[in-house]
Amino acid sequence: MNQRLDVSPISANGHWEADIYLQLAATVRGTRLLRNEHRGPLYVQKPFYPEGHECAHVYLLHPPGGLVSGDRLNIEIDLAAGAQTLVTTPGAGRVYRARDDASLQRQSLTVQVADDAMLEWLPLETILFPAARVHLNTEVHLEAGGRCLLWDIISFGLPANQQPFDRGELDQRLRIYQGSKLVINERLLINEQSLPLLGTNVGFRGAPVYALMLAGPFAEDIHEDVMQQLRYHCTQIDDADLAAISRCGDFLSIRFCGWSAEQARRLLTRLWCDIRPLLTGRDACMPRIWAT
Repeated sequence: MNQRLDVSPISANGHWEADIYLQLAATVRGTRLLRNEHRGPLYVQKPFYPEGHECAHVYLLHPPGGLVSGDRLNIEIDLAAGAQTLVTTPGAGRVYRARDDASLQRQSLTVQVADDAMLEWLPLETILFPAARVHLNTEVHLEAGGRCLLWDIISFGLPANQQPFDRGELDQRLRIYQGSKLVINERLLINEQSLPLLGTNVGFRGAPVYALMLAGPFAEDIHEDVMQQLRYHCTQIDDADLAAISRCGDFLSIRFCGWSAEQARRLLTRLWCDIRPLLTGRDACMPRIWAT
């Protein structure tokens, strides 16, 4: 089902407000997109099945390609029991310089993952233009047996154009719940008071790219040989970059701080290739859109 929600996507002040609701379920024909409702410039055309019908690859499309002041994107994904989906984007997202009124740019992602369902949220990087003011909020609700693997890559400023992120605001929150219990609570707040952290050794050391990957929960302990292989991947990066992997309860947490979003993506993809079979029993299958 592909529907448009009835409410106009243009707010009274002329800003884009876009919503999408996706419901996927496991059927006798594999994982199917049962509901696809959207309002405004945020939609998917159809799921793809490059690795068979059990896992639906979904490409989230936002034709404007970025957020300006006052824009709001609201994404809701509902995975029924046994459904498996990989959600990605066809290109980098952009958060442009805020207008003089400094109104916020917002994106919200809320996911419900039922028993034995699996979410992979693997968007390409988000580029923050100098003076952007954005709030990014992600909530994942896992029922018993639900699993997730998600990453976020943030690029501060436009370093290739000698435009650092020297003003603006990022408030990024990520929460994962198992039932009613909050098990992961991450927040990155960069604003006028904390901007100096981007350049200090106790912060980002001047590096413009930060990435976080979370995966779990794992029903069993991960073998030490596997952990050693994952740690090895974290050493195969440029000398100026930093990466580390750690356990956080039943989840794996990987962090990257460096100078290239492409380098961050390469590292996370290598880790994903090793971690995915542990969570899903399926080998990695690259979304075709990444090759275009």
